Amino acid sequence: MSVSLLSGNVARKLLFVQILAVIASGLLFCLKGPFWGFSALCGGLAVVLPNVLFMIFAWRHQAHTPAKGRVAWTFALGEVCKVLLTFLLLVMALAALKVVFLPLIATWVLVLVVQILAPAVINNKG
Repeated sequence: MSVSLLSGNVARKLLFVQILAVIASGLLFCLKGPFWGFSALCGGLAVVLPNVLFMIFAWRHQAHTPAKGRVAWTFALGEVCKVLLTFLLLVMALAALKVVFLPLIATWVLVLVVQILAPAVINNKG
């Protein structure tokens, strides 16, 4: 999620839509079993939590006016941290919590698709 390209209001709406997708997916997978729902929530949170941290990081650095080259490096550093945290959360869910793989990955992919498509819908609605 490129927060530097989105306004704070759009970024908050995007996070809200992602959280709704996680909850909806978790409830649907709960029909198969409660542990499947928990696995789905873990997959969704593996995307949402790094996005929240990245937004906080971006807003914190947006207040300052860094040199032009530092903006790109700060953004790149934030993205690398986000990807590493996502990977770490997925590994922890699979290894430590022994979650079910299918709902974990299905919800993870769903929230990533929402992350890609939702800004276009939000921007078109105004």
